[in-house]
Amino acid sequence: MSIFIGGAWAYANGSLHLGHISSLLPGDILARYYRLKGEQVLYVSGSDCNGTPIAIRAKQEGVSPKEIADRYHREFTDSFTKLGFSYDIYTRTDTVHHHKIVQEIFLKLLDKGLIYKKEIEQTYCEQDQQFLPDRYVEGICPKCGANARGDQCDYCSNVLEPLDLLERRCKICGNPPTTRTTEHFYFALNSLQGELERYTENAEQNELWRENAISLTKRYLHEGLQDRAVSRDLSNGVSVPVKGYEDKKIYVWIEAVSGYYTASKLWAEEKGQDDAAFWNSAAKSYYVHGKDNIPFHSIIWPGILKGLDIDALPAHIVSNEYLTLEKKKLSTSRNWAVWVPGIIEKYDPDSIRYFLTINAPESRDADFSWKEFIYSHNSELLGAYGNFVNRTMKFIQKTFDGVLPEKEITKEVVDKVDLLYAEAGRSIESASFKKALEKVFELVRYSNKYFDNKQPWKQVHENAEACKQTLADCVYIIANLANILTPFLPFSSEKIKHMLQLTDQSWGPILVKSFELDNVEPLFNRIDTDRITQELEELKRRETI
Repeated sequence: MSIFIGGAWAYANGSLHLGHISSLLPGDILARYYRLKGEQVLYVSGSDCNGTPIAIRAKQEGVSPKEIADRYHREFTDSFTKLGFSYDIYTRTDTVHHHKIVQEIFLKLLDKGLIYKKEIEQTYCEQDQQFLPDRYVEGICPKCGANARGDQCDYCSNVLEPLDLLERRCKICGNPPTTRTTEHFYFALNSLQGELERYTENAEQNELWRENAISLTKRYLHEGLQDRAVSRDLSNGVSVPVKGYEDKKIYVWIEAVSGYYTASKLWAEEKGQDDAAFWNSAAKSYYVHGKDNIPFHSIIWPGILKGLDIDALPAHIVSNEYLTLEKKKLSTSRNWAVWVPGIIEKYDPDSIRYFLTINAPESRDADFSWKEFIYSHNSELLGAYGNFVNRTMKFIQKTFDGVLPEKEITKEVVDKVDLLYAEAGRSIESASFKKALEKVFELVRYSNKYFDNKQPWKQVHENAEACKQTLADCVYIIANLANILTPFLPFSSEKIKHMLQLTDQSWGPILVKSFELDNVEPLFNRIDTDRITQELEELKRRETI
Protein backbone atom coordinates (compact mmCIF):
# COMPACT_ATOMS: atom_id res chain seq x y z
CA MET A 1 0.00 0.00 0.00
CA SER A 2 1.13 3.58 -0.67
CA ILE A 3 1.08 5.79 2.44
CA PHE A 4 1.31 9.56 2.06
CA ILE A 5 2.03 11.60 5.20
CA GLY A 6 1.98 15.40 5.13
CA GLY A 7 3.30 17.36 8.08
CA ALA A 8 2.14 20.99 8.38
CA TRP A 9 4.58 23.64 7.20
CA ALA A 10 5.86 25.97 9.92
CA TYR A 11 6.35 29.67 9.13
CA ALA A 12 10.07 30.43 8.87
CA ASN A 13 9.74 33.65 10.87
CA GLY A 14 10.76 32.40 14.32
CA SER A 15 11.99 29.37 16.24
CA LEU A 16 9.87 26.26 16.71
CA HIS A 17 8.35 25.72 20.15
CA LEU A 18 7.01 22.55 21.78
CA GLY A 19 3.48 23.29 20.55
CA HIS A 20 4.74 22.86 16.97
CA ILE A 21 6.51 19.58 17.80
CA SER A 22 3.48 18.26 19.69
CA SER A 23 1.27 18.70 16.61
CA LEU A 24 3.87 17.40 14.10
CA LEU A 25 5.34 14.39 15.94
CA PRO A 26 2.47 12.01 14.96
CA GLY A 27 3.65 12.26 11.35
CA ASP A 28 7.04 10.77 12.17
CA ILE A 29 5.49 8.02 14.32
CA LEU A 30 3.26 7.07 11.37
CA ALA A 31 6.10 7.14 8.84
CA ARG A 32 8.40 4.96 10.95
CA TYR A 33 5.60 2.51 11.72
CA TYR A 34 4.50 2.05 8.11
CA ARG A 35 8.10 1.64 6.94
CA LEU A 36 8.51 -1.17 9.50
CA LYS A 37 5.37 -2.73 8.01
CA GLY A 38 7.05 -2.68 4.61
CA GLU A 39 4.65 -0.16 3.05
CA GLN A 40 5.68 2.41 0.45
CA VAL A 41 5.85 5.64 2.45
CA LEU A 42 6.25 9.26 1.37
CA TYR A 43 6.57 11.64 4.31
CA VAL A 44 6.86 15.29 3.30
CA SER A 45 6.96 18.76 4.78
CA GLY A 46 8.94 21.95 4.62
CA SER A 47 9.36 25.52 5.79
CA ASP A 48 6.78 28.10 4.76
CA CYS A 49 9.05 30.86 3.47
CA ASN A 50 6.52 33.10 1.73
CA GLY A 51 3.94 35.58 2.94
CA THR A 52 3.33 38.11 5.63
CA PRO A 53 4.87 36.71 8.87
CA ILE A 54 8.33 36.63 7.29
CA ALA A 55 7.91 40.06 5.71
CA ILE A 56 6.92 41.48 9.11
CA ARG A 57 9.96 39.93 10.84
CA ALA A 58 12.26 41.15 8.05
CA LYS A 59 10.91 44.69 8.37
CA GLN A 60 11.38 44.61 12.15
CA GLU A 61 15.02 43.52 11.78
CA GLY A 62 15.81 45.65 8.73
CA VAL A 63 16.88 42.66 6.62
CA SER A 64 15.50 40.91 3.54
CA PRO A 65 12.72 38.29 3.82
CA LYS A 66 15.12 35.73 2.30
CA GLU A 67 17.61 36.26 5.13
CA ILE A 68 14.89 35.53 7.70
CA ALA A 69 13.62 32.47 5.78
CA ASP A 70 17.15 31.07 5.34
CA ARG A 71 17.95 31.47 9.04
CA TYR A 72 14.87 29.67 10.30
CA HIS A 73 14.80 27.02 7.58
CA ARG A 74 18.32 25.99 8.66
CA GLU A 75 17.23 26.01 12.30
CA PHE A 76 14.10 23.94 11.56
CA THR A 77 16.08 21.38 9.59
CA ASP A 78 18.58 21.05 12.45
CA SER A 79 15.84 20.76 15.09
CA PHE A 80 13.86 18.12 13.19
CA THR A 81 17.04 16.10 12.58
CA LYS A 82 18.01 16.15 16.26
CA LEU A 83 14.49 15.08 17.25
CA GLY A 84 14.65 12.14 14.83
CA PHE A 85 12.05 13.28 12.29
CA SER A 86 12.49 11.00 9.27
CA TYR A 87 11.07 13.11 6.43
CA ASP A 88 11.60 11.65 2.97
CA ILE A 89 11.83 15.26 1.83
CA TYR A 90 11.87 18.48 3.81
CA THR A 91 11.83 21.44 1.44
CA ARG A 92 10.71 25.08 1.39
CA THR A 93 8.09 27.19 -0.37
CA ASP A 94 10.44 29.76 -1.93
CA THR A 95 12.04 27.33 -4.39
CA VAL A 96 11.67 27.79 -8.16
CA HIS A 97 10.16 24.27 -8.26
CA HIS A 98 7.40 25.13 -5.76
CA HIS A 99 6.58 28.43 -7.45
CA LYS A 100 6.32 26.78 -10.88
CA ILE A 101 3.93 24.00 -9.79
CA VAL A 102 1.77 26.33 -7.69
CA GLN A 103 1.39 28.57 -10.74
CA GLU A 104 0.39 25.53 -12.81
CA ILE A 105 -2.25 24.64 -10.19
CA PHE A 106 -3.54 28.23 -10.25
CA LEU A 107 -3.85 28.22 -14.07
CA LYS A 108 -5.65 24.84 -14.10
CA LEU A 109 -8.22 26.10 -11.58
CA LEU A 110 -8.55 29.34 -13.56
CA ASP A 111 -9.06 27.40 -16.80
CA LYS A 112 -11.83 25.33 -15.16
CA GLY A 113 -13.63 28.44 -13.95
CA LEU A 114 -12.92 27.69 -10.28
CA ILE A 115 -10.81 30.85 -10.01
CA TYR A 116 -12.28 34.17 -11.15
CA LYS A 117 -11.52 37.90 -10.89
CA LYS A 118 -13.46 40.16 -8.58
CA GLU A 119 -13.28 43.83 -7.60
CA ILE A 120 -13.19 44.18 -3.82
CA GLU A 121 -12.66 46.65 -1.01
CA GLN A 122 -9.37 46.05 0.76
CA THR A 123 -7.68 47.59 3.78
CA TYR A 124 -5.11 50.26 2.90
CA CYS A 125 -2.68 52.07 5.20
CA GLU A 126 -2.40 55.74 4.31
CA GLN A 127 0.72 56.18 6.45
CA ASP A 128 2.61 53.20 4.99
CA GLN A 129 1.13 53.79 1.53
CA GLN A 130 0.26 50.16 0.83
CA PHE A 131 -2.55 47.65 0.69
CA LEU A 132 -2.39 45.55 3.84
CA PRO A 133 -2.09 41.76 3.61
CA ASP A 134 -4.36 39.92 6.02
CA ARG A 135 -1.77 39.42 8.76
CA TYR A 136 -0.87 43.12 8.65
CA VAL A 137 -4.36 43.86 9.98
CA GLU A 138 -5.26 43.12 13.60
CA GLY A 139 -8.42 43.76 15.58
CA ILE A 140 -11.33 42.14 17.38
CA CYS A 141 -12.96 38.96 16.09
CA PRO A 142 -16.63 39.70 15.25
CA LYS A 143 -17.61 36.13 16.22
CA CYS A 144 -16.11 35.77 19.70
CA GLY A 145 -14.61 39.13 20.68
CA ALA A 146 -11.02 37.87 21.02
CA ASN A 147 -7.97 39.58 19.52
CA ALA A 148 -7.51 38.24 16.00
CA ARG A 149 -5.56 38.65 12.77
CA GLY A 150 -7.10 39.53 9.43
CA ASP A 151 -6.99 35.95 8.18
CA GLN A 152 -8.11 33.89 11.18
CA CYS A 153 -9.14 33.98 14.82
CA ASP A 154 -6.98 31.48 16.71
CA TYR A 155 -9.39 31.57 19.66
CA CYS A 156 -12.58 30.41 17.88
CA SER A 157 -10.95 29.07 14.66
CA ASN A 158 -13.05 31.24 12.35
CA VAL A 159 -11.52 32.05 8.98
CA LEU A 160 -11.78 35.82 8.52
CA GLU A 161 -11.22 38.63 6.05
CA PRO A 162 -9.49 41.85 7.29
CA LEU A 163 -12.69 43.88 6.80
CA ASP A 164 -14.53 41.48 9.14
CA LEU A 165 -12.45 42.69 12.10
CA LEU A 166 -13.73 45.25 14.56
CA GLU A 167 -11.40 48.06 15.73
CA ARG A 168 -8.98 47.36 12.88
CA ARG A 169 -5.40 48.60 13.10
CA CYS A 170 -2.29 48.33 10.93
CA LYS A 171 0.32 46.00 12.40
CA ILE A 172 3.14 48.15 10.99
CA CYS A 173 2.23 51.58 12.38
CA GLY A 174 -0.77 50.91 14.64
CA ASN A 175 -3.09 53.35 12.84
CA PRO A 176 -6.60 52.41 11.70
CA PRO A 177 -6.48 51.49 7.97
CA THR A 178 -8.84 52.90 5.37
CA THR A 179 -10.35 50.91 2.48
CA ARG A 180 -9.68 51.12 -1.24
CA THR A 181 -11.01 49.26 -4.24
CA THR A 182 -8.72 46.75 -5.92
CA GLU A 183 -9.03 43.63 -8.08
CA HIS A 184 -8.20 40.12 -6.89
CA PHE A 185 -8.71 36.49 -7.83
CA TYR A 186 -11.20 34.33 -5.92
CA PHE A 187 -11.62 30.56 -5.53
CA ALA A 188 -15.22 29.40 -6.12
CA LEU A 189 -15.33 27.34 -2.95
CA ASN A 190 -19.10 27.65 -2.66
CA SER A 191 -19.53 25.64 -5.90
CA LEU A 192 -17.90 22.65 -4.14
CA GLN A 193 -20.21 22.75 -1.08
CA GLY A 194 -22.15 19.56 -1.97
CA GLU A 195 -19.06 17.51 -2.80
CA LEU A 196 -17.28 18.61 0.38
CA GLU A 197 -20.37 17.79 2.47
CA ARG A 198 -20.38 14.22 1.10
CA TYR A 199 -16.63 13.95 1.66
CA THR A 200 -17.00 15.08 5.31
CA GLU A 201 -19.94 12.69 5.92
CA ASN A 202 -17.80 9.79 4.69
CA ALA A 203 -14.94 10.82 7.00
CA GLU A 204 -17.33 10.98 9.96
CA GLN A 205 -19.00 7.63 9.21
CA ASN A 206 -15.64 5.89 8.88
CA GLU A 207 -14.08 7.67 11.89
CA LEU A 208 -11.14 8.88 9.82
CA TRP A 209 -10.79 12.35 11.36
CA ARG A 210 -10.33 13.62 14.88
CA GLU A 211 -13.52 14.93 16.48
CA ASN A 212 -12.32 18.54 16.37
CA ALA A 213 -11.88 18.31 12.58
CA ILE A 214 -15.36 16.85 12.12
CA SER A 215 -17.14 19.41 14.31
CA LEU A 216 -15.30 22.45 12.92
CA THR A 217 -15.71 21.38 9.28
CA LYS A 218 -19.41 20.67 9.76
CA ARG A 219 -19.79 24.10 11.30
CA TYR A 220 -18.26 25.76 8.22
CA LEU A 221 -20.42 23.66 5.91
CA HIS A 222 -23.56 24.46 7.91
CA GLU A 223 -22.82 28.18 7.68
CA GLY A 224 -22.27 27.80 3.92
CA LEU A 225 -18.86 27.94 2.24
CA GLN A 226 -17.79 31.37 1.03
CA ASP A 227 -15.63 32.01 -2.02
CA ARG A 228 -12.17 32.99 -0.82
CA ALA A 229 -9.54 35.39 -2.19
CA VAL A 230 -6.56 33.55 -3.72
CA SER A 231 -4.40 36.58 -4.44
CA ARG A 232 -3.00 39.32 -2.25
CA ASP A 233 -0.81 42.44 -2.56
CA LEU A 234 2.35 41.01 -1.03
CA SER A 235 6.05 41.72 -1.47
CA ASN A 236 7.22 38.10 -1.39
CA GLY A 237 5.56 34.92 -2.57
CA VAL A 238 4.40 33.16 -5.73
CA SER A 239 3.48 35.65 -8.45
CA VAL A 240 0.04 35.37 -10.08
CA PRO A 241 0.78 33.92 -13.55
CA VAL A 242 -1.69 36.16 -15.39
CA LYS A 243 -0.62 39.02 -17.63
CA GLY A 244 -1.07 42.36 -15.89
CA TYR A 245 -1.34 40.79 -12.43
CA GLU A 246 2.26 39.64 -11.89
CA ASP A 247 2.75 42.07 -8.96
CA LYS A 248 0.07 40.23 -6.99
CA LYS A 249 0.97 37.04 -5.12
CA ILE A 250 -0.95 33.78 -4.76
CA TYR A 251 -2.41 33.81 -1.27
CA VAL A 252 -0.71 31.60 1.31
CA TRP A 253 -3.72 29.40 2.09
CA ILE A 254 -3.84 28.04 -1.48
CA GLU A 255 -0.10 28.22 -2.04
CA ALA A 256 1.18 26.62 1.19
CA VAL A 257 -1.20 23.63 1.24
CA SER A 258 -0.17 22.94 -2.35
CA GLY A 259 3.29 22.35 -0.88
CA TYR A 260 2.33 18.75 -0.11
CA TYR A 261 1.93 18.16 -3.84
CA THR A 262 4.96 20.21 -4.91
CA ALA A 263 7.17 18.45 -2.32
CA SER A 264 5.98 15.09 -3.62
CA LYS A 265 6.91 16.13 -7.17
CA LEU A 266 10.33 17.37 -6.00
CA TRP A 267 11.00 14.07 -4.20
CA ALA A 268 10.08 12.15 -7.38
CA GLU A 269 12.37 14.36 -9.45
CA GLU A 270 15.34 14.14 -7.07
CA LYS A 271 15.02 10.39 -6.43
CA GLY A 272 14.11 9.38 -10.00
CA GLN A 273 10.80 7.97 -8.68
CA ASP A 274 7.18 8.16 -9.77
CA ASP A 275 4.90 9.71 -7.14
CA ALA A 276 1.65 8.81 -8.93
CA ALA A 277 0.98 5.99 -6.43
CA PHE A 278 0.51 8.59 -3.68
CA TRP A 279 -2.05 10.66 -5.59
CA ASN A 280 -4.78 8.17 -6.46
CA SER A 281 -7.78 6.84 -4.54
CA ALA A 282 -5.93 3.64 -3.54
CA ALA A 283 -3.37 5.59 -1.50
CA LYS A 284 -3.83 6.09 2.23
CA SER A 285 -3.04 9.60 3.44
CA TYR A 286 -2.50 11.28 6.79
CA TYR A 287 -2.35 15.05 7.24
CA VAL A 288 -0.78 16.01 10.56
CA HIS A 289 -1.16 19.48 12.07
CA GLY A 290 -2.60 21.58 14.87
CA LYS A 291 -6.22 22.55 15.48
CA ASP A 292 -5.77 26.01 13.92
CA ASN A 293 -4.98 24.43 10.54
CA ILE A 294 -8.11 22.25 10.28
CA PRO A 295 -10.12 24.18 7.64
CA PHE A 296 -7.11 24.37 5.32
CA HIS A 297 -6.85 20.57 5.34
CA SER A 298 -10.51 19.56 5.59
CA ILE A 299 -12.03 22.10 3.18
CA ILE A 300 -9.53 24.12 1.16
CA TRP A 301 -6.98 21.44 0.19
CA PRO A 302 -9.71 18.87 -0.66
CA GLY A 303 -11.43 21.64 -2.66
CA ILE A 304 -8.24 22.30 -4.63
CA LEU A 305 -7.69 18.57 -5.24
CA LYS A 306 -11.29 18.16 -6.43
CA GLY A 307 -10.78 21.11 -8.75
CA LEU A 308 -7.70 19.40 -10.18
CA ASP A 309 -9.55 16.05 -10.54
CA ILE A 310 -7.06 14.38 -8.18
CA ASP A 311 -8.74 11.52 -6.29
CA ALA A 312 -6.36 11.38 -3.32
CA LEU A 313 -8.30 13.57 -0.91
CA PRO A 314 -7.00 13.68 2.69
CA ALA A 315 -8.12 10.42 4.32
CA HIS A 316 -6.96 10.80 7.94
CA ILE A 317 -6.87 14.28 9.44
CA VAL A 318 -4.69 14.16 12.55
CA SER A 319 -5.44 17.50 14.19
CA ASN A 320 -4.14 17.97 17.73
CA GLU A 321 -5.70 20.33 20.24
CA TYR A 322 -3.43 22.93 21.85
CA LEU A 323 -0.46 22.38 24.14
CA THR A 324 -0.38 24.75 27.12
CA LEU A 325 2.69 25.58 29.19
CA GLU A 326 2.54 25.46 33.00
CA LYS A 327 -1.28 25.75 32.71
CA LYS A 328 -1.06 28.93 30.62
CA LYS A 329 -1.59 29.40 26.88
CA LEU A 330 1.63 29.46 24.86
CA SER A 331 2.50 32.96 23.70
CA THR A 332 5.39 33.62 21.33
CA SER A 333 4.91 37.39 21.63
CA ARG A 334 5.33 37.22 25.42
CA ASN A 335 8.09 34.61 25.13
CA TRP A 336 5.96 32.17 27.16
CA ALA A 337 7.19 29.11 25.33
CA VAL A 338 9.71 26.29 25.48
CA TRP A 339 11.82 26.80 22.38
CA VAL A 340 12.96 23.69 20.57
CA PRO A 341 16.63 24.66 19.94
CA GLY A 342 17.03 25.15 23.71
CA ILE A 343 15.37 21.97 24.96
CA ILE A 344 17.13 19.66 22.48
CA GLU A 345 20.52 20.94 23.64
CA LYS A 346 19.80 19.90 27.24
CA TYR A 347 17.53 16.84 27.12
CA ASP A 348 17.36 13.44 25.45
CA PRO A 349 15.28 13.62 22.22
CA ASP A 350 13.46 10.42 23.19
CA SER A 351 12.41 12.04 26.50
CA ILE A 352 10.86 14.91 24.55
CA ARG A 353 9.18 12.52 22.10
CA TYR A 354 7.90 10.32 24.93
CA PHE A 355 6.41 13.15 26.98
CA LEU A 356 4.75 14.84 24.00
CA THR A 357 3.17 11.52 22.97
CA ILE A 358 2.05 10.14 26.32
CA ASN A 359 0.63 13.61 27.15
CA ALA A 360 -0.53 14.42 23.61
CA PRO A 361 -3.46 16.83 23.16
CA GLU A 362 -5.26 14.32 20.95
CA SER A 363 -8.81 15.07 22.10
CA ARG A 364 -8.38 18.00 24.49
CA ASP A 365 -5.69 20.53 25.42
CA ALA A 366 -2.71 19.08 27.26
CA ASP A 367 -0.12 20.78 29.45
CA PHE A 368 3.66 20.76 29.42
CA SER A 369 5.14 21.33 32.85
CA TRP A 370 8.82 21.03 33.71
CA LYS A 371 7.98 19.04 36.85
CA GLU A 372 5.93 16.46 34.94
CA PHE A 373 8.48 16.28 32.12
CA ILE A 374 11.41 15.55 34.45
CA TYR A 375 9.41 13.18 36.70
CA SER A 376 8.14 11.38 33.61
CA HIS A 377 11.69 10.84 32.37
CA ASN A 378 13.01 9.67 35.73
CA SER A 379 10.12 7.39 36.67
CA GLU A 380 8.90 6.00 33.35
CA LEU A 381 11.77 6.08 30.86
CA LEU A 382 14.64 5.61 33.30
CA GLY A 383 12.91 3.97 36.27
CA ALA A 384 10.67 1.51 34.44
CA TYR A 385 11.90 0.94 30.86
CA GLY A 386 15.59 1.76 31.21
CA ASN A 387 15.82 -0.09 34.53
CA PHE A 388 14.30 -3.27 33.08
CA VAL A 389 16.69 -3.26 30.14
CA ASN A 390 19.73 -2.46 32.27
CA ARG A 391 19.08 -4.95 35.08
CA THR A 392 18.51 -7.77 32.58
CA MET A 393 21.59 -7.02 30.48
CA LYS A 394 23.87 -6.39 33.45
CA PHE A 395 22.74 -9.63 35.09
CA ILE A 396 23.58 -11.60 31.93
CA GLN A 397 26.92 -9.84 31.67
CA LYS A 398 27.83 -10.47 35.31
CA THR A 399 26.40 -13.99 35.76
CA PHE A 400 26.80 -15.62 32.34
CA ASP A 401 29.81 -13.68 31.04
CA GLY A 402 27.52 -11.78 28.68
CA VAL A 403 26.39 -14.87 26.76
CA LEU A 404 22.70 -14.55 25.89
CA PRO A 405 20.82 -17.76 26.84
CA GLU A 406 19.00 -19.65 24.08
CA LYS A 407 15.66 -21.04 25.17
CA GLU A 408 12.24 -21.48 23.64
CA ILE A 409 10.32 -18.43 24.85
CA THR A 410 7.53 -18.98 27.38
CA LYS A 411 4.11 -19.02 25.70
CA GLU A 412 2.65 -16.39 28.05
CA VAL A 413 5.43 -13.98 27.05
CA VAL A 414 5.06 -14.74 23.33
CA ASP A 415 1.31 -14.17 23.52
CA LYS A 416 1.73 -10.85 25.32
CA VAL A 417 4.20 -9.62 22.70
CA ASP A 418 1.98 -10.79 19.82
CA LEU A 419 -1.00 -9.01 21.35
CA LEU A 420 1.00 -5.81 21.81
CA TYR A 421 2.02 -5.74 18.12
CA ALA A 422 -1.64 -6.09 17.13
CA GLU A 423 -2.99 -3.51 19.62
CA ALA A 424 -0.23 -0.94 19.11
CA GLY A 425 -0.48 -1.29 15.33
CA ARG A 426 -4.25 -0.73 15.33
CA SER A 427 -3.88 2.29 17.60
CA ILE A 428 -1.13 3.88 15.47
CA GLU A 429 -3.10 3.37 12.25
CA SER A 430 -6.16 5.04 13.80
CA ALA A 431 -3.96 7.94 15.02
CA SER A 432 -4.36 6.99 18.71
CA PHE A 433 -0.66 7.34 19.53
CA LYS A 434 -1.11 7.98 23.23
CA LYS A 435 -3.13 4.77 23.58
CA ALA A 436 -0.47 2.79 21.68
CA LEU A 437 2.30 4.07 23.94
CA GLU A 438 0.26 3.36 27.07
CA LYS A 439 -0.13 -0.27 25.90
CA VAL A 440 3.63 -0.56 25.39
CA PHE A 441 4.32 0.67 28.91
CA GLU A 442 1.83 -1.81 30.33
CA LEU A 443 4.19 -4.49 28.98
CA VAL A 444 7.17 -2.62 30.49
CA ARG A 445 5.51 -2.76 33.92
CA TYR A 446 4.59 -6.44 33.42
CA SER A 447 8.22 -7.17 32.51
CA ASN A 448 9.60 -5.61 35.68
CA LYS A 449 7.14 -7.65 37.75
CA TYR A 450 8.08 -10.78 35.79
CA PHE A 451 11.77 -10.20 36.58
CA ASP A 452 11.00 -9.55 40.27
CA ASN A 453 8.71 -12.57 40.63
CA LYS A 454 11.14 -14.98 38.96
CA GLN A 455 14.06 -13.70 41.07
CA PRO A 456 16.85 -14.75 38.72
CA TRP A 457 19.42 -13.81 41.38
CA LYS A 458 18.05 -16.73 43.41
CA GLN A 459 17.30 -18.99 40.43
CA VAL A 460 20.94 -18.93 39.32
CA HIS A 461 21.91 -20.76 42.52
CA GLU A 462 18.85 -23.02 42.78
CA ASN A 463 18.07 -23.86 39.14
CA ALA A 464 20.42 -22.44 36.48
CA GLU A 465 18.19 -23.58 33.57
CA ALA A 466 15.16 -21.79 35.05
CA CYS A 467 17.33 -18.70 35.43
CA LYS A 468 18.34 -18.89 31.76
CA GLN A 469 14.65 -19.24 30.83
CA THR A 470 13.79 -16.08 32.75
CA LEU A 471 16.59 -14.15 31.09
CA ALA A 472 15.74 -15.47 27.62
CA ASP A 473 12.15 -14.34 28.14
CA CYS A 474 13.30 -10.92 29.32
CA VAL A 475 15.68 -10.44 26.38
CA TYR A 476 12.87 -11.43 23.99
CA ILE A 477 10.65 -8.77 25.58
CA ILE A 478 13.44 -6.17 25.41
CA ALA A 479 14.10 -6.85 21.72
CA ASN A 480 10.43 -6.52 20.87
CA LEU A 481 9.89 -3.47 23.06
CA ALA A 482 12.73 -1.80 21.16
CA ASN A 483 11.11 -2.76 17.87
CA ILE A 484 7.61 -1.61 18.82
CA LEU A 485 9.02 1.59 20.29
CA THR A 486 11.05 2.42 17.15
CA PRO A 487 8.35 4.81 15.84
CA PHE A 488 8.12 6.53 19.24
CA LEU A 489 11.65 6.39 20.71
CA PRO A 490 14.00 5.80 17.76
CA PHE A 491 17.25 6.69 19.54
CA SER A 492 16.94 4.35 22.55
CA SER A 493 15.49 1.64 20.28
CA GLU A 494 18.60 1.90 18.12
CA LYS A 495 20.82 1.52 21.23
CA ILE A 496 19.06 -1.73 22.15
CA LYS A 497 19.17 -3.06 18.60
CA HIS A 498 22.90 -2.35 18.55
CA MET A 499 23.43 -4.08 21.92
CA LEU A 500 21.47 -7.15 20.80
CA GLN A 501 22.88 -7.12 17.25
CA LEU A 502 19.38 -6.96 15.77
CA THR A 503 19.22 -6.33 12.05
CA ASP A 504 15.59 -7.20 11.33
CA GLN A 505 13.63 -4.05 10.39
CA SER A 506 10.02 -5.19 10.24
CA TRP A 507 6.84 -4.91 12.30
CA GLY A 508 6.53 -8.28 14.00
CA PRO A 509 8.06 -10.50 16.70
CA ILE A 510 11.87 -10.69 16.73
CA LEU A 511 13.87 -13.63 18.05
CA VAL A 512 17.34 -12.91 19.46
CA LYS A 513 20.22 -15.18 18.55
CA SER A 514 22.71 -16.12 21.24
CA PHE A 515 25.97 -14.18 21.29
CA GLU A 516 28.36 -12.60 23.79
CA LEU A 517 27.09 -9.27 25.09
CA ASP A 518 29.89 -6.76 25.58
CA ASN A 519 28.43 -3.33 24.91
CA VAL A 520 25.85 -2.78 27.67
CA GLU A 521 25.17 0.90 28.34
CA PRO A 522 22.33 2.68 30.14
CA LEU A 523 19.46 3.77 27.91
CA PHE A 524 18.82 6.94 29.90
CA ASN A 525 20.51 9.07 32.56
CA ARG A 526 18.75 10.48 35.58
CA ILE A 527 17.80 14.18 35.44
CA ASP A 528 18.48 16.07 38.68
CA THR A 529 15.15 17.34 40.02
CA ASP A 530 16.83 20.66 40.85
CA ARG A 531 16.45 21.33 37.13
CA ILE A 532 12.69 21.83 37.65
CA THR A 533 13.26 24.98 39.69
CA GLN A 534 16.00 26.18 37.33
CA GLU A 535 13.81 25.76 34.23
CA LEU A 536 10.81 27.45 35.86
CA GLU A 537 12.93 30.40 36.96
CA GLU A 538 14.41 30.69 33.46
CA LEU A 539 10.94 30.53 31.89
CA LYS A 540 9.58 33.27 34.15
CA ARG A 541 12.70 35.40 33.73
CA ARG A 542 12.30 35.39 29.94
CA GLU A 543 8.57 36.12 29.93
CA THR A 544 7.62 39.62 28.78
CA ILE A 545 4.30 41.18 29.72
